[in-house]
Amino acid sequence: MQIGLILLALAYVLSQFFRAFLAVLTVPLETDLGITPDVLATASGLWFLSFAALQIPVGWGLDTLGPRRTSGWLLLIGGGGGAALFALAQSVMQIHIAMILIGIGCAPVLMASFYIFARTFPPARFATLAALMIGVGTLGNLMSSYPMAFAAQTIGWRAALWLLAVGCVVVALGILATVRDPAKPEGDAHGSLLDLLRMPVLWLMLPLAVVNYAPIGALRGLWIGPYLSDVFALNVSQIGVATLVMSVAMILGTLAYGPLDRILGTRKWVVFGGNFAAFILLVLLVMFSNANAWLAIALLAGVGFFGSSFPVIIAHARGFFPEHLMGRGVTLMNLFGIGGVGLMQFGTGRIHSAWSGQAPDAPYVAIFVFLAVSLAVGLLFYARSRDTRD
Repeated sequence: MQIGLILLALAYVLSQFFRAFLAVLTVPLETDLGITPDVLATASGLWFLSFAALQIPVGWGLDTLGPRRTSGWLLLIGGGGGAALFALAQSVMQIHIAMILIGIGCAPVLMASFYIFARTFPPARFATLAALMIGVGTLGNLMSSYPMAFAAQTIGWRAALWLLAVGCVVVALGILATVRDPAKPEGDAHGSLLDLLRMPVLWLMLPLAVVNYAPIGALRGLWIGPYLSDVFALNVSQIGVATLVMSVAMILGTLAYGPLDRILGTRKWVVFGGNFAAFILLVLLVMFSNANAWLAIALLAGVGFFGSSFPVIIAHARGFFPEHLMGRGVTLMNLFGIGGVGLMQFGTGRIHSAWSGQAPDAPYVAIFVFLAVSLAVGLLFYARSRDTRD
């Protein structure tokens, strides 16, 4: 199982890579295929939406088939096949289909590890283990920053995607060979996703789940590149360094969040405080959008650090899930979290189009305002939620 968890962590590294690598390919893809950042925002949104759409069947698969088959086969077919199609792409439609396939392939890997944690380890350790897995996986964000920019400039983006396709296949085969499914819970195992949605305690948590990951998903996943290029005229290598800085901040933030619920004795207020800090940083980005490149990068890194509270949100909700619906429960939260990014990425693409042609920073100020307001609304609901402690 230790080897299996390591391979699931490697699979999640690939998942984190694929949700963010378009940020450093905006220039090469526009040069080679004429694909603009607005179109890439749609491609990024399709990744998140396909990822989110799979969460319901993935939840069923985890509870019935187990994490080994659910994660291994989807990563093999979706991740490997989608990366190969991206490497061969000659049109916008092929890029979109490739991102949908990759989203399907990446959909189960984090939830498979969360399912194993929830069914195998004490509840009090869940947030720490989840944060550790996400922290390790966020190395994929590092790979998708300067290393991917360097690869695109040296061997070309197509060759880099072929290597990633091979990596998906190898990791998927390893998961199928090594992961061991936890024993199923004893007793009555009847139930469905509707049973979870009938729990009012979750309703006040779901709005923040929708918008919590959206700022770092949208900014690190795509807009950091065009923003720094259009407003501060940074080149591909400099953007690679900036994305690397934000990625490191996300890793540090995730690892910092992990033990805080046990240290402070609360999950709700750890999440609320961190997301409120992210809201303040988004407001500062609006106020100082064109002041200085390094200030902008520092503020983006701050959003990455404080916006990495997703594992604690999952741990907060996990305290309310019945054992036999654990797979459906964690994937439900992931559905809202990743689906929210997908929907908001479509929104940011349209906002960018609507404000293009004005001042260079105008489209990005509008995006920052949109993300800040969305996060504030989520916090208003979450403030009334019920805390959980183990």
